[in-house]
Amino acid sequence: MIYLLVAFILILISIRVLKSPKMKGKIGESDVRRKLRKLDSEEYKVLHDLMIRRANGRTSQIDHVVISRYGVFVIETKNYKGWIMGSEKSEYWTQVLYRRKERLYSPIRQNYGHIKALEEHLQDGTIPFVSIIAFTARAELKLKEMTTDVVYATDLAATIRKYKDAVLSDEQVRQVQKALSSPKIHTFKERKKHVSDIKRNLEEKESLVNAGICPRCKSKLVERQGKNGPFIGCSSFPKCRYTKA
Repeated sequence: MIYLLVAFILILISIRVLKSPKMKGKIGESDVRRKLRKLDSEEYKVLHDLMIRRANGRTSQIDHVVISRYGVFVIETKNYKGWIMGSEKSEYWTQVLYRRKERLYSPIRQNYGHIKALEEHLQDGTIPFVSIIAFTARAELKLKEMTTDVVYATDLAATIRKYKDAVLSDEQVRQVQKALSSPKIHTFKERKKHVSDIKRNLEEKESLVNAGICPRCKSKLVERQGKNGPFIGCSSFPKCRYTKA
């Protein structure tokens, strides 16, 4: 009887772990890793789970980077379920699951931050980066006004291969690969700090918005009129184009 109880408890713990956001993210990243193996290893150099420390002391965790003569592809993986709605310029997207709506920070903006971290680390503003957002098959994408590649993981390799113009020399590819093969941070303490920094940044931004302050330029937020009706935006428009989701 005791053994059955212990087994039941272990099963419950396993289910809870598998359903945790962290584990879902890891599962999604693992799926994308398998998809990236379809790329020719001689032509494409693939790096996973980069953690880069920035000049301001904060860190950026980047799921996957593919280095090639056709550009440096920065891939953000998302393993969400349900409808995913958003646009290129939206700061927040919406996840609809069983009639429940959840707000999520735009993966495009998230990946833009990753690219800026890579530019800062490489100290070379001429490197051509390509942002790609890869969703697993659990999601149903309902996006609009997209110029960034937002694709399903099954289409990831084909999306990368569509870039056919060589923009980097073989030597540049080697230099970028060498520079990005060293900044990994593996210690539990530093990775924990990275997660803590993200949460603190989001809380600070939300606190400013709740106080009627633009989180980008610190100007006052005001009600504006758009083609779809009233919305909350920055009073410094058009210099600052922040809008409240």
